[in-house]
Amino acid sequence: MATVKFIIRGKEDPVSIYVRFIHGRKHDYTKSTGKIVNLSNCILSGIGKTSPILEGVKRNSPEMKNLNRRLRDLKNQIIDWYDEAEPGEISGEWLQKQIDIFNGNLNPAGETKSDHLVDAIQYIIDTAGLRANSKGGLGLSKNRIDSYNNLLKIIKTYQGKKRLKVQDVNIKFGKDFLEWMLNKRNYSESYSKKKIDDLKTVCADAEINGLTISPQLKKVKGGKTKNKYIIYLSLEELKKIEGTPLTSQSLINVRKWLLLGCNLGQRGQDLLNLTEYNFVTRHGLEVIELKQQKTGKQVTIPVLPVTKDILKEGLPYNISLQKFNELLKQLCKEAGIDQEIPGTKIEMVDKYGKIIPKDENGKRKQKGEKRKVKGSFPKWQLMSSHVCRRSFATNTYGKLPTPLIMQITAHSTEKMFLGYIGKSSMDYAQQIADFYAKEAQKQS
Repeated sequence: MATVKFIIRGKEDPVSIYVRFIHGRKHDYTKSTGKIVNLSNCILSGIGKTSPILEGVKRNSPEMKNLNRRLRDLKNQIIDWYDEAEPGEISGEWLQKQIDIFNGNLNPAGETKSDHLVDAIQYIIDTAGLRANSKGGLGLSKNRIDSYNNLLKIIKTYQGKKRLKVQDVNIKFGKDFLEWMLNKRNYSESYSKKKIDDLKTVCADAEINGLTISPQLKKVKGGKTKNKYIIYLSLEELKKIEGTPLTSQSLINVRKWLLLGCNLGQRGQDLLNLTEYNFVTRHGLEVIELKQQKTGKQVTIPVLPVTKDILKEGLPYNISLQKFNELLKQLCKEAGIDQEIPGTKIEMVDKYGKIIPKDENGKRKQKGEKRKVKGSFPKWQLMSSHVCRRSFATNTYGKLPTPLIMQITAHSTEKMFLGYIGKSSMDYAQQIADFYAKEAQKQS
């Protein structure tokens, strides 16, 4: 029967923990576990081969409790691997290999796990299908995989001939990398911070797999940037679009999707995926039931008279999200939604961040990269499918109770919702004034 014991070596904190493997007289090997502990946390019993035997670690903190569990798991794993090993395979090298595999420094085939940053990103991409997603299932979404692929390209460009390691991602690295993305690559602030967050996720995953990370990783700053440009269509603008004469069937169809979307408050893809099967009757009430793709949340929306009026000739025919975005701009241009407003839009830019103009045939004179650029543009140029959900939330705020609106938009918190809608402090002041005016009328 094989015996596995842990011993400690050293007289000053922190002390190293070693594992001793014994089987008969032939096999007696001692190797470092790669773990350390303070003597004050040790529970000892007697003297081992050359050092005190570690019976356990005092559970006076989550870290110590986790260390106890890791040592117990390592002991059980070594015994299991011994039971599966060939008689002539057991040696000191065999024991070290098992420890390295357990710690994540080797894969089961005995190959060294890379600590290079690009390899850590690639590992997430390669194992995307086995990873938990936000909906409680397995498999990262295409958007998440694309996000990691973009991060991989960016890091390869940033490191150049260097071979950046997971451990290099510290506070200084975060600041330098963010500055490079903003000033050298002309990425938007929100996109750049998102890449920092993705990078932190990669490093945290690498730590789980046994690689060393910087102790400063949690303090590397990414985070979301507050959207300064909230684009929505007012009720007056929607009326204008609804009343615009159109001859193009594709624009008539897009208008129908737009009006429907601004009354249902869903994201573009959830809107365009609606079929007759989403329309059901529950307890005598006609509703639309759907499961949001992004969040996995179930949403139930009452079919109101305005919705029935839009759908009196049936659902609009199906189109892709990309085509919807293209035609939506054209529709709003036809309707004269052309007020100059500040915002951002995707443009092809050169290496200096300047927009590459199109020729008379609509072609670019040179190749470039797509970037979000800030500026003042006719409103129709800034239209996309997201305007549906944002218009619904903004136009119903103050008319319906906020929790009811959030049930439809599926915002998790009121703080998120209020940051999403296009209301200014003046709008809120007007709402308060209107409220007190109504109260005064009731009392008169």
